[in-house]
Amino acid sequence: MFTIVFIITFCIFLAFFGYFLPTVIAVLRKKKNTLPIFLINLFFGMTFIGWIIALIWALTYEEIDVS
Repeated sequence: MFTIVFIITFCIFLAFFGYFLPTVIAVLRKKKNTLPIFLINLFFGMTFIGWIIALIWALTYEEIDVS
């Protein structure tokens, strides 16, 4: 019984992490637009196109202003 519960919990965690992967990447890369990426991921990620848009946005290079 424990293994079935563990497997189900692990699969739910994996699905949750996969769904919010663009947001996790944006947070780890310290993007300025983390909140908009999260909102697109949250509301439009289920369409897969929204998820791809959020992922591309999270992975794009961001110029660093040194002045």
